[in-house]
Parts: sequence; structure tokens; C-alpha cells
Amino acid sequence: MKSDVLIIGAGGAGLVAALHAKEAGADVKVVTKEYPTRSQTCMAQGGMNAVLPNSEKDSIEAHIANTLKSAQGEADEEAVRFMCTQAPNAIAWLDSIGVCFSRTPEGDIAQRTLGGASAPRACYAQDYTGLKILHTLYDQCLKMGIEIESEKIFLSLLKDAKGTVCGAEILDLKSGEVQRYLAKAIVIATGGYSRIYGANSTNSTASTGDGIAIAQRAGAKLIDMEFVQFHPTGLKNSSILISESARGEGGYLLNSKGERFTDELQPRDALSREIYAQIEKGEEIFLDIRHLGEEFIDKELPQERKLAKLYENVDPVHELMPIRPVAHYTMGGIGVDHTSQTTLQGLFACGECANHRIHGANRLGGNSLLEIVVFGKEAGINAAKYAKTQSAKLPAEHQATLASLKKHTNRIDFYEKREFLGNMLYKKLGIVRKKAELLELDLLIEKLQEEFPLMGVRDSAKIYNTNLKELLEFKNMLDVSQSVVKSALLREVSCGAHYRVE
Repeated sequence: MKSDVLIIGAGGAGLVAALHAKEAGADVKVVTKEYPTRSQTCMAQGGMNAVLPNSEKDSIEAHIANTLKSAQGEADEEAVRFMCTQAPNAIAWLDSIGVCFSRTPEGDIAQRTLGGASAPRACYAQDYTGLKILHTLYDQCLKMGIEIESEKIFLSLLKDAKGTVCGAEILDLKSGEVQRYLAKAIVIATGGYSRIYGANSTNSTASTGDGIAIAQRAGAKLIDMEFVQFHPTGLKNSSILISESARGEGGYLLNSKGERFTDELQPRDALSREIYAQIEKGEEIFLDIRHLGEEFIDKELPQERKLAKLYENVDPVHELMPIRPVAHYTMGGIGVDHTSQTTLQGLFACGECANHRIHGANRLGGNSLLEIVVFGKEAGINAAKYAKTQSAKLPAEHQATLASLKKHTNRIDFYEKREFLGNMLYKKLGIVRKKAELLELDLLIEKLQEEFPLMGVRDSAKIYNTNLKELLEFKNMLDVSQSVVKSALLREVSCGAHYRVE
């Protein structure tokens, strides 16, 4: 199977890259583990930042300043400036392809204030912003005839004799067959790694860091892996995300005594630490939007009401929502240059798996959807340009990824180890970090790595072997977790989402 540009991942970033690569004249193929409309992009509820042309109380310079402040000195100002400057064009493009943004009475795109922003800047579609963007992108890809193959498990990258990336090894879950996809350029858009925290994450079970782990094994450089953002308002018992839009529209945070104890719209890292400190004192924490009224909630925050009722059995129109901070977004990832190319020739990356150094130590709310549109476009265009300069290449000899797994025994249940790992990461590599606990965690992960050959596949079926898929994901989770812990140990001072009590 051959193409000019192979895109691995069909969330927002991957679909944006596919559309722009196709428009640039490339033959494009997309392979994805999940169905496109189930990707993590649909969980981005609150909005997408942009200073629109009709804004009187905001400026692009303010957007840049807010982003850099949130990043705690760890962002590339040039990249941030590019993203913020391109934001109005990104919104205009989404509007032109049919994204149904909420509107003001005058017919303008509606905007709300999210944490860390100095003005109402987040363009939104009720509290379904990411979902509506994702569905529109998917419709556009179908309209343009872009081939998207689902239920494809990314196993490894293929290189030619000179070390240039020229393809990918893929497991077709439907048939159980391992396939080779050859391409002149590859774009990884496989999302982040928050699910290493297990049930302590807002992310879907698919956010296992596959593309990051596989790129690292192939020799790509990873950057800032210790920076993991904890969202302040995950539902207490389920970790389901209650969007920042609930606070942006005026929601309060209360402790068990009914006291407001903080500024609800400060950056996420600072707010998560304040909530964590209250919990450590024995307080329960609640999000209160009752004062907003049923009519407003049903119009502007309908999903938050549904989620609270479904997963916590509380109706936020009349009751408090119990919350806690949970792992939500990963700022670290595959290092890329200004063209979105990684340190490996022929390999590009975009979206949450990539690190364009725009979020630094703490992502500003509303910038994740902006990133996937701005840098998904750059990745697609630049991958297409690169592909035009390349001839088809044959991969060098490559050891099949699944060959080693066949030798594994079933002495250890990896599902138990996966749950154990997630809880230990949340406890020792969470909102507050200590050197001694990081060292303990490092040794624990090394032990799990040593034990991995004792964790095998119990299901012998060839077709739809989800047991095999989940073992492959756990291998990726172990490798990514190890990178995060080692990066956290190296950064000995607190910075944004990485908070060292020493």
C-alpha cells in the first residue's frame, strides 16, 4: 500500500493535515486506531482561542502574552506568535467549511473567557466545540475523497537503508494481518499520553501515547515529557471532564464548608494545586453552577448537565458537582521544527503527540483546538512539499513487532499491572511531586519493563483480538511512563504543571 503522505491518526490534527496535504496535490492515506468521530478532539468542549477582527477589548499581543505567561518561560515565542497570529484565519477557515459556532444576537461568532485569558477569546459551539469541529473536518475529508482506514494499530516505523522514514508497520484489527504502508512522507497525529494515569484521566482509553513511544523507538527526540496538565474539574468518581466553560460562564468552586477559596479562572496548574491542597486538608470540592439558572445551562452548557447526571447522578441545575483534578493534557511529545518535521527525515508530527513548544510548562485553555488547526495545516502542507522531492523507497530489513510478543508467557496479568501503574503515577507523578517518590516510581517502572515478557496474550483469536491490541498499548504506556518519570527527575525545580515540593 503506497501513498505520497501517510497520516497516522484521524483526530482533529490528522484530519486537518489530510485536508491540506490533499489540497497541496498529494495522494493522501489516513490510518487510525479509533473511528475518526471517536477521537479525543471531541472532548475539547470549552472553545478555541482567537482574537477576531471585530474584537475591541482584546488583541493578538494579549493572546501571545497570556500564552507565554501560562507556559512559564518554556515556550518558543516565535512559534507562539505564529500560532496566535494565524488564529483568526483558522477560525475563518473552520467557519467557511461549516463549523456551527454559537452566535451573538448580532450574528457574530460568540466568545467566552477561559482560565488564564485576559478577555473573552474562546470561540465556541455550546459546550460541544471539539465535537462539532471534528465532525465537520470528517465530512470535508469524505467530500474530498480522502481514504480513511479505521481499526488500524500502529506497530512501528519503517526506514530505508539510509535511515529515512519511508513507511509504517500496521496491524489490521479486523483481519489480524500485519500490513506495510509505504509513503514518501509520514505524519504522526496519534494524540497524547494522559491515559498512562489510568482511571485518573479525562482522556479516552485510546490515549496511550502510541505514536510517541514508536517514534522514540525509531530514534526521534522527545521534549518536555514531564509536563502533564491536570484539569481542575474532573468529576470525582468517574474523572469525566467538566469543561472550563462551566467556570468561564461564572461557575464557582466551593469546599465542604461552602466557601469559595480561589479564583476560578486562574491557569489550570495553579488552580489544580489549590484544589489539591484543600483535598489534602480533608475537604471535598464542588463545582457550583446552580446560580446560572436552568435556561442558561440548557442553552450554553447542555453537555455538562448531561455528563453530571449520567456519571455522578447529580443535576447541576439543583445540586453541587463533586470534582477533583485529573490528568487531562500532555504538553510534552515528539520534538518538531518550524515545518513540523521531527528529528527523523521524512517524519512529521502534529497535534498533542507533537511538541511545537507553544504550550511550554502549562497549556492555556482554548489553545489545544487552535494548535491542531494551525499546525495540522503546517504539517500537511510541509509533508506534501517534502513528498514531492522524494522518490519511492523500499524499507530496509525490519524485525516484525509481533514476533517477540509470541514468546511471551501469561504468568502475569498485564491488566492488573496497568491499573496499578495508573494509580502509582497519579500518586507519585501527579499534581505535587517529590524526588524520593519519583525515584521509587522509576524503579517500579523498570521492574514492570523487566516483567513484560511474562505478560502475554490470552486470546488466541486472529480477528478482532483486542487483548493483543491492549498489550501493545500497555507496552507503549510503559515506555512513555518511563520517559515522563526520567524527565521529571531531571527537572529539579518547579515549573508550571511540574511542581516539585523540594
